[in-house]
Amino acid sequence: MTADDLFSTEENNSTRPLADRMRPRDLEEFFGQKQIMAAGKPLREAIESDRLHSMIFWGPPGTGKTTLAKLIARRSGACFLSLSAVLAGVKDIRRAVEQARLVRQNEGRPTLLFIDEVHRFNKAQQDAFLPHVEDGTLVFIGATTENPSFELNNALLSRARVYVLKPLGAEELERILDNALGDRERGLGRRDIRLAPELRRLIAGAADGDARRALNLLEIIADLTEQGEVSREVVEEVVAGGVRRFDKGGDAFYDQISALHKSVRGTAPDAALYWLARMLDGGCDPLYIARRVVRMASEDIGNADPRALALALDAWETQERLGSPEGELAIAQAVVYLASAPKSNAVYTAFQQAMTDAKKSGSLEVPVHLRNAPTKLMKELGHGKAYRYAHDEPGAYAAGETYFPEGLGERRYYEPVDRGLEIRISEKLAHLRELDRKAGQKDKR
Repeated sequence: MTADDLFSTEENNSTRPLADRMRPRDLEEFFGQKQIMAAGKPLREAIESDRLHSMIFWGPPGTGKTTLAKLIARRSGACFLSLSAVLAGVKDIRRAVEQARLVRQNEGRPTLLFIDEVHRFNKAQQDAFLPHVEDGTLVFIGATTENPSFELNNALLSRARVYVLKPLGAEELERILDNALGDRERGLGRRDIRLAPELRRLIAGAADGDARRALNLLEIIADLTEQGEVSREVVEEVVAGGVRRFDKGGDAFYDQISALHKSVRGTAPDAALYWLARMLDGGCDPLYIARRVVRMASEDIGNADPRALALALDAWETQERLGSPEGELAIAQAVVYLASAPKSNAVYTAFQQAMTDAKKSGSLEVPVHLRNAPTKLMKELGHGKAYRYAHDEPGAYAAGETYFPEGLGERRYYEPVDRGLEIRISEKLAHLRELDRKAGQKDKR
């Protein structure tokens, strides 16, 4: 396929979806991605100066990944080959390589191989075209909605520059809708369809940064209107039930749960509620969120307010028993409580330190005085003999007693913070440590 074939009249036939017909034909028609496409940016300069290089476009759907690849091929006069990693295998890659060699041999032109959903290729498939990228047979452009750092091997990443594409803004989406409404050749301009500005904004909002979704919504609305002024009722009916960007296996999922957790930790209940709503609106399993809220209660609130853990568990149980929407409201209650509660990661930090010592110290023996003695033999061996029963001691505290293995020595992991209940806990521990100090001085005498 030649670069000119990319925008042939057949491709722009009115039977094709509006989003496909309205695909930009040159850089001037391309909206958005100013961070990589504005004048003076490396990618824009590379395209305009015809300096082809292998690259990876990383971004959510409908942000222009495929379009950019086609524009680059058209601008450079390269042969454009396209494969979908969902369907293609190593044989398809070899066939593309052979075609690229023929194009270079017969036409003297480079070949741009575009691979959509490249993150779906396994390691063997990714390795299959590396030598041909290395020797210049192919210029590789991969498109992915997933983080390349996790999904692509290092050999491929080292040979391609990663460009991050962002969701389109509402203003950019409205311009795209305006173009489709006014274009008499490819869009809806030949039909008398009028759309009020506030309804364009409604469609742009429902598209959620996705140009393809915006044009698909507009096409459905146009089909329901036929001609004349589009009614608000039609637009609201079409955009109702739109799902926000949320991939429970991808970056959006982990970014949003991270934002929720950090909002709770940062004592920002309103932001925490927003991210909770975003995740639920996107289709996240409420039980997953409930489990993470329990983690937040222990990690970030801890003993500053022990009620937080109980409330988080109650919310989890409510979701399991009642489902939505009652369960989701209980989770929201827990999230707001946790976000508003005093914060302490003292237990979390102490536990991490204790785990580190446990892994490093090996199988240190339990001190004899702390060992269990259920049999006569164990009692004869002295197990538990020197143990001081705390309830028989003054204040139910055996001052000066040691509970660590002999080879490890005394450790202090837990340092309560000066917030919430941990203020009282800190005072009590300080008092007990003073008793230990005095008991130690007494033993020395």
